[in-house]
Amino acid sequence: MKNSILSVIILFCLSTLIFSQDLPGGEEALGTKKYEQYEKPEACKSCHPDIYQQWTQAMMSQAYTHHWDEIEYFDLAVEHGKVDPKFAPVADGCNGCHTPIAFLSGDVPPPRPSENSRANESVSCDVCHTIKSFKGDEPFNFSYISQPGRLKWGNKPGLTSPHHDTEESDFMKQAEFCGNCHNEKDPFGIWVKSTHLEWKEGPYAKQGVPCHQCHMPKAWGKNATMAEKSMVSQHLFHGGHDAGKVAGTIELRMHPEEREVEYDGTIVLKVQLFNGKTGHKFPTGSVEDRIVWLHVTATDANGKEYHLPVDKKGFDGEEYTIAADVLAYQDMGIPKRDPNFKGVQRDGVPFGDRIFRMPYFDPQGRMTIMQWNTASLGVDYRFGPRETKIETFSWVLPGDIPEGKVNFKAKLFYQLLVKPVGDYLGVPEEETTPILVNSASTWVEIYE
Repeated sequence: MKNSILSVIILFCLSTLIFSQDLPGGEEALGTKKYEQYEKPEACKSCHPDIYQQWTQAMMSQAYTHHWDEIEYFDLAVEHGKVDPKFAPVADGCNGCHTPIAFLSGDVPPPRPSENSRANESVSCDVCHTIKSFKGDEPFNFSYISQPGRLKWGNKPGLTSPHHDTEESDFMKQAEFCGNCHNEKDPFGIWVKSTHLEWKEGPYAKQGVPCHQCHMPKAWGKNATMAEKSMVSQHLFHGGHDAGKVAGTIELRMHPEEREVEYDGTIVLKVQLFNGKTGHKFPTGSVEDRIVWLHVTATDANGKEYHLPVDKKGFDGEEYTIAADVLAYQDMGIPKRDPNFKGVQRDGVPFGDRIFRMPYFDPQGRMTIMQWNTASLGVDYRFGPRETKIETFSWVLPGDIPEGKVNFKAKLFYQLLVKPVGDYLGVPEEETTPILVNSASTWVEIYE
């Protein structure tokens, strides 16, 4: 009798494990669910009013409706899939992270945001709180396993709700939960988004500090109207689109090698840049779009301003890290059906400024902002967690410079999208407006 019961238990456990492994995740989940299986965000508002309001102003609620995402998706990704069918599944897959319920419902491409379909819910409450696990060994490319229904998973035990069942999820507390959409591999096998992998290789992972601790910080409050007060994870998901989050990411220090220099001499400046804030690289995510650059100026005793170009270091691929008068992004001509498209200005920042980026290259070796068309990656000259970079500026003093103090200013800027690309595609200016990350200053006395 005991052996029979034990056999039943073993068979049940094995069948449960097999069933869990067979649940669809990633590309195979396309069209396996229906919109009506997922609750609308408004259904959560009555019990979770504060969290709902946070979500409405977070990028999670705009992952599909955000202007640049709409332009990149419909004008580039979808059109590229029409020109070259091998990219059509990639265009479908964009929705796996930008509007999961549309992807899971097989509604691809979804209606444009102006049509106000349920795709506009983007990454809603019921998307995250019905994710059970992920498919595979490493989370990437919307590999999550979604099980919509009355049961909602959260990060606290023993909670009850009059509207749904609640169960604690260890998976939801792990960085791998975020890796489902913050790691992406393209058709060429290139990791075109690797924020989770960058974290995994860095010091924060070793110290047990997951994504949530910085992007969903906890504060004393109530996560539901009927709940007792406790530490509640905030649902603002601060990130690259939040100027307050970006500000201060990199610390700047600046000093001259000599405090006094003769009028016919050369001033050598050192700028130290320290990433003391992010647990992954900066910039991260859509690195093909992002641009971070260092701009240094000098102002003499008469108020005349000079722009100082950075000294070259001589590493392979450095030419992509110094702003120059060159064209790039010619592959945008493919979805635009313009075989003669010559590209647009590569950087859109003052020539000679140091750029902290990792260039993406298309199959023809040209820089691209279309991550799905990335066949190789260039030099990774971004800031790693707790990394310090030193940039040198050697300035031969102009012959007419007056005696007195020369003031130097270093400014580090961040931009969500390279401006010439945004201008070409008609992206609203807020996406290409520079954000000041940090600044530093110093001075040198000029004498005869």
